[in-house]
Amino acid sequence: MKNLVPIAIFVYSRPEHTRNMIESLAKNNLAKESNVYIFSDNAKQEKNVNDVKKVREYIDEIPAMNYFKTVTITKAEKNKGLAKSVIEGVTELINKYGKVIVIEDDLILSKYYLEYMNEALEFYEKDNRIWSISGYNSQIEIPKNYRKDIYLGYRGCSWGWATWKDRWNTVDWYVKDYKKFKHNIHRRRKFNKGGPDMAQMLDAQMNNLIDSWAIRWCYEQSKQNKFTIYPVKSLVINQGLDGSGTHSGVTKNFDTLLTNKIPKLEKNLILDKKITKSFYNKFNSGIKQTIIEILTILGMDNIIRLYKSKKKNIKEVQN
Repeated sequence: MKNLVPIAIFVYSRPEHTRNMIESLAKNNLAKESNVYIFSDNAKQEKNVNDVKKVREYIDEIPAMNYFKTVTITKAEKNKGLAKSVIEGVTELINKYGKVIVIEDDLILSKYYLEYMNEALEFYEKDNRIWSISGYNSQIEIPKNYRKDIYLGYRGCSWGWATWKDRWNTVDWYVKDYKKFKHNIHRRRKFNKGGPDMAQMLDAQMNNLIDSWAIRWCYEQSKQNKFTIYPVKSLVINQGLDGSGTHSGVTKNFDTLLTNKIPKLEKNLILDKKITKSFYNKFNSGIKQTIIEILTILGMDNIIRLYKSKKKNIKEVQN
């Protein structure tokens, strides 16, 4: 395979997660032929300083490990936050190379991950229906008569994904039409086809309650009526839903297993309604957890405790 797609890796303050991710990526057959670009954000708070230092000490050692063809490291002087880091890093690479594979520090990757992502980016590049490629899939219910290795989804995924310049550069990161969207039931329902949490997350983003590039990315996808390619069996595990991340809580709702083969790509895929419903229900079951995670990020743990306390008191009265 010629001209492998560059890999953008975003790291912050989790040295063990970062090490696990790099070692899993290095086991890929195409690793030694791939150019890797590591973007290291700086500490936001004093409590993060030591861990950011450890991460940077580790990534400085990676070039000498000969895991990859080349390793380019960019260290932010000041904290940017994940959203700005990803938007700026991806934009830089995608404008130069036309496409990019994106990985964050909390992922574990199948040894077939790079082969699948490179092949899919080439295979679907001229298919204007396709917005992005996902390497991750949760353990949703797949119909027994569904024989394909991939399927179409309404929602982009931020856990080991890839896209092209002509898609990425159409995004309005300021969401200038949000006022029209905010109270438009039709547009909110359409956006929520990818999960019942979508519109609420965009509301949270636009009210500065969260800092997410992904929800804005997904919003543009919805507006343009495009799809994400998902593997039926995942090539990515998220090891970061353990409370260690800045933007994640603790949940097992999205646990999955790694596939031991490369998914076969298909032309002219048709949206499968049963899979779409199963995908939606996965996020429906996790929506309460998502709200709790947002409140935790905001330091509003007292609201969570009040909610749990009221719920406990109701149960005691019922008994």
